[in-house]
Amino acid sequence: MHVPQGFGVVTPYIFVDDADRYVAFLVSALGGIEVGRSTMPDGRIANCQVRFGSTTVMVSEASEQFPASKAAFYLYVENADAAMARAVTGGAEAIMDVADMPYDDRQGGVRDPAGNIWWISQRLTDRPYF
Repeated sequence: MHVPQGFGVVTPYIFVDDADRYVAFLVSALGGIEVGRSTMPDGRIANCQVRFGSTTVMVSEASEQFPASKAAFYLYVENADAAMARAVTGGAEAIMDVADMPYDDRQGGVRDPAGNIWWISQRLTDRPYF
């Protein structure tokens, strides 16, 4: 089986209204890096890849056939407090303040402009979860 570099066997694929604006949010507020984009004849995003470290997320403009959908994502970062502040400044709504969790992550949560939840987490140990 061949899986492209930067993609997982399961890769999140998000359909949103105003995909251009959403990709800009992923880059500016959550620190993603846009690595590829294809557009429809009318200029809207057909598929855009945004990389977060070693993981790629795909984004497309929602349509009648593929309506906007909501999901939740777990994003590991170097500094949860700084990443939460950046996300909120970039347009996300804070839904859970950053705190140390009993499973050894420092974590907060935001809801992005498309209604998706992002758990922003900093691993505090190199131990496995279980």
